[in-house]
Amino acid sequence: MIGPESNRAAEAAACANEQGQFWPYHDTLFANQRGENQGAFRDDTLQAFAAALSLDKAAFNACLDSSRYRNEVQAATAAGQERGVRSTPTLFINGEKVEGAIPFDQLQPMIEAALANATSE
Repeated sequence: MIGPESNRAAEAAACANEQGQFWPYHDTLFANQRGENQGAFRDDTLQAFAAALSLDKAAFNACLDSSRYRNEVQAATAAGQERGVRSTPTLFINGEKVEGAIPFDQLQPMIEAALANATSE
């Protein structure tokens, strides 16, 4: 189950997205994982990541402090739980749940089949 630090990190990534820096922030989060709820994603650490990426500190901190993305993150988490998501990565290709780190060469035929079905409908 995703814990409070993961949720807070997701909120922080949304705040970084406001400044067009979602992917760099995402990459920083993944590079700094230390285990669930072990302090790696405390607010001060999330703010330091933003500073290291040269984000506007005041805007980022105001966004994070406001928890403006909390409801969105909670809704996304609930939607995943309702669909049976229990691990990451989990993808849905044409409604079919695909769990685990599947190599692209195995995903590609599934994606192509889904696209072919979508264009034939």
